[in-house]
Amino acid sequence: MEAQAQTEAAPSKTSALLQQQLCEAALYVSGRPLDFKTIGSVIGARSEEKIRSIARAIAERYAKIDSPIQVLELPDGRFVMQLRPEFVKNVRKLSNRPLLTPGPLRTLSFIALRQPISQSHVVRVRGKLAYQHVKQLKEMDLISYDKDRLGRSRVLRTTITFADYFNLNHDPVLMKKELKNVLDLTNQPQAEKAEETSSANQSDS
Repeated sequence: MEAQAQTEAAPSKTSALLQQQLCEAALYVSGRPLDFKTIGSVIGARSEEKIRSIARAIAERYAKIDSPIQVLELPDGRFVMQLRPEFVKNVRKLSNRPLLTPGPLRTLSFIALRQPISQSHVVRVRGKLAYQHVKQLKEMDLISYDKDRLGRSRVLRTTITFADYFNLNHDPVLMKKELKNVLDLTNQPQAEKAEETSSANQSDS
């Protein structure tokens, strides 16, 4: 009877290990945050509690071995596998993902914090190079044009790709809060005024 019980228990153990392996593989291959539904479709599970437990187990394993790779649980419940920030600068040149130079990155953060925002306002604050920045950001699918316009000017918003690229919430309100924390904009009105004054007086490449 004991031998039979051990035999019957083996498949469930194998299944649990396989689900964890599949979850880890999905996070590795995707290169972006995954929600419960996506992970569940890969590992063959529907219970959010079970999926969360499996993903958290993977995160704990990486943390215990002090790996340069980490698995994070985002505020909106999604999970992402990424390089720990302290290692990014050492291997940045090997990345296959397009990397933003300071100019386009500042324009992107300006748009993200103030969206929806007209392209004319972005150019007025960020300078004429913002036209090229906007083109590059749109080609990378980090921003998009709204169907509506403000007068003759197009209205800009960030995309889901932008949120996934920087591991931010999909909700614009929550995203802006996360961005302010990341950028340490504790006094937002003064920070914005200072940034706009600085940006208007300089050009970024």
